Amino acid sequence: MSPKASGVKLVAQNKKAYHDYYILEKFEAGVELYGTEVKSIRQGNVNLKDAFCFVRNGELFTQGVHISPYEKGNVFNRDPMRAKRLLMHKREIMRLYGRIKQDGLALIPLSVYFKDSRVKLELGLARGKKLYDKREAAAERSSEREMERHIKDRSISQ
Repeated sequence: MSPKASGVKLVAQNKKAYHDYYILEKFEAGVELYGTEVKSIRQGNVNLKDAFCFVRNGELFTQGVHISPYEKGNVFNRDPMRAKRLLMHKREIMRLYGRIKQDGLALIPLSVYFKDSRVKLELGLARGKKLYDKREAAAERSSEREMERHIKDRSISQ
């Protein structure tokens, strides 16, 4: 038997979430998975692009997390787009549910990683950005890039 893996290994990130939302708070949740899904995640075959979370009957689920079928999994493979149950304490789930319903916020998966050989999902409590907010952020990034380029050019010429 091999020793238990320790540390954190990032598998996938949802970069689109940072573009489309303001992330107000971050949470960690376990994910209820089957064996072939875990093997597929170990290979990095997971996509969080259009994923979201919702609460149903006091349980937290994520929809849209695509875990590609494990190529050696044959009949044991599950539907890649099925809703996956997230594991959090009941009071945390109810607190998040209240925030989502009252404030009009969304719960978005930000990243998938292994923490001591267990699959974890980082969730972000998020508020959507308007189109002008996205343009403003893009303009800010380009101006910062321009300033860095200018400073770099100056330091090379001296």
